[in-house]
Amino acid sequence: MKINKEELFISLISKSSLEGDDGAYSNGFVYSKDAFFEDIHFKKEWLSYKQIAIKSSLVNISDAIAMNAKPKYALLSIAMPKSITKNQIKELTDGFLEMSKKYNYEIIGGDTIANSKLDITMTFISETKRPIFRKGMKKGDLVAFTGKLGTTSKDLKRLFRNKKINKNSKFITPILRDKFMYKASRYINSALDISDGLFKELERLSKLNKKGYNFFQNFDKKIGCSGEEYELLFTFSPKNLKYVQNIAKITKTPLTIFAKVTEGKYRSTCKENHF
Repeated sequence: MKINKEELFISLISKSSLEGDDGAYSNGFVYSKDAFFEDIHFKKEWLSYKQIAIKSSLVNISDAIAMNAKPKYALLSIAMPKSITKNQIKELTDGFLEMSKKYNYEIIGGDTIANSKLDITMTFISETKRPIFRKGMKKGDLVAFTGKLGTTSKDLKRLFRNKKINKNSKFITPILRDKFMYKASRYINSALDISDGLFKELERLSKLNKKGYNFFQNFDKKIGCSGEEYELLFTFSPKNLKYVQNIAKITKTPLTIFAKVTEGKYRSTCKENHF
């Protein structure tokens, strides 16, 4: 069996579970960190420098939102090629500052180094009064996700074929569901964002909570294996169904309720994304 080296490293270095949360919670704060590297997460031919800064910010903010936390501070480390121009640096800073203003956090420090490629790493410190973890899924919970899935994988394949994609594509600018999460959090038992695909995230919840699912509807791999969606996957008690649906309506959040939590286990059928 092929070893997932990412999971192996996390299990060896962390005192927590094999599949940790989107961030680390301590005393009212969530600490999260993500990397966004050229030729691993993006190609410069696909995105403008401003779009690169915006997306690298959003994929980090998504982790805080999934844990019902609001970003307060960010640390930014950026490795830049010597060929980068003043205009490109200005585009990057415009993107980072635009997101800090939109989500009301302050960039308080970081580091810059020279490199052969453009690599970005951000650390966020976010506040929460009621953190939501991946562990907390209960038997009988309903399982739901926000938004529509499948478009990011489709657009990524187009980019690899040197074709253009819509400027409003979620691959370029993820759509975060902060308004929905902050209003619905009181009813949510477990949650995470969909970064590696619906099926993989369902497997993570299943492993951690030692539960399975009874599906109301099935999804093909084009939807279930589509990564970088950054929609919310969450579970909640059936008694709170009308409240969750009403919040989705108020915040104009598309919502798909597709399964119920049962005893058992679930394994993803998607190709592994990690090394």
